[in-house]
Amino acid sequence: MKRRYQLLGGLLGLGALGVLAAALVLSHDGACGSAPALPAGVTTMRAIAYRCYGPPEVLALETTAKPVPAPDQLLVKVHTAAVNPLDWHFLRGKPYIMRMSSGISVPADSKLGVDFAGTVEAVGADVTRFKPGDAVFGGADGAFAEYLVVSESRAVVPKPPQVSFEQAAAAPIAAVTALQALRDKGKLQPGQQVLINGASGGVGSYAVQIAKSMGAKVTGVCSTRNLALVSGLGVDQVIDYTQTNFTEGSQRFDLIIDTVGNHSLGALRQALTPGGTLVMVGSIDTGAWIGPLWHPLTALVVGKFVSQKLEPLLAELNQADLQVLADLLASGELRSEIDRRYPLSAVAEAVAYLESGRARGKVIIEVSTPPTQVPDPATL
Repeated sequence: MKRRYQLLGGLLGLGALGVLAAALVLSHDGACGSAPALPAGVTTMRAIAYRCYGPPEVLALETTAKPVPAPDQLLVKVHTAAVNPLDWHFLRGKPYIMRMSSGISVPADSKLGVDFAGTVEAVGADVTRFKPGDAVFGGADGAFAEYLVVSESRAVVPKPPQVSFEQAAAAPIAAVTALQALRDKGKLQPGQQVLINGASGGVGSYAVQIAKSMGAKVTGVCSTRNLALVSGLGVDQVIDYTQTNFTEGSQRFDLIIDTVGNHSLGALRQALTPGGTLVMVGSIDTGAWIGPLWHPLTALVVGKFVSQKLEPLLAELNQADLQVLADLLASGELRSEIDRRYPLSAVAEAVAYLESGRARGKVIIEVSTPPTQVPDPATL
């Protein structure tokens, strides 16, 4: 029996050493490498790259090879891109667990940025839905660059002519997240009471407008300096969180979209109706290992034991939902609130500003001058 305990203790010790070794490997930041030499005669472009994990200062504007579209891809000249929290999570490689897919010690892919709007410059041999000269927007790796490639069947749709490249580029990740939170996780119905915590942010500002388009009664929560912005989005009620804690009031909501994570799960449940739904989109960073995942993981567990629905959300870009956004933008029911604009050479400053938590709406990267588009009267 004693030997069994010794064996068990040895196995547990080996397991603990394995976990410690994995932790040390995942948390190790490798040195920043240099850009590889380009083959002679290659066509080049400018692009933002990060060749190690770290703060925005590790970002560099490099001269790199211009991509060539595969048979099913579009080559897009990027006019405008947008910054998202996803970008600085990849930049810093945190939470560390994400490095299992993004790269150990150093990034597996040096490209950064997802949201874009631009003009199709060339198409692969198998592409049938797009042609050179088409204005498009969507999401693809490496949006902080003069050119990118994206599969025809992935996250790219035509840009409505009456919608600017800037307005379109700001929308993909944040607005798709808002749409899926309200429609898919929240099951929002006309006339329901919905509260958006963080209504002045990227996801929050879109969530307010999409909820209104779905016929909901919308309450937005923001700071004092953002009251006018949120009121202008069409909310039925706005709460200044510096003056009022909505979780301590008597009002109850059918749906809460939490993009901030600054209240405990118990407090948020107090503000829900007995059969209400909480959708957790954002959360305060709780450390390098779990980061903003702690509250969503807790919600998954607690949700199994209560009548209210507690739903974490990881949004997925897809063509169908991008087309929904295109239609809302074209109709005027949705608009992108732009906070600041930066040139491609200042992506580091743009990411730092977004990471500071002070951004209102979206932060835009102006990559190249877009062509002048004259709206088709039939679409107005």
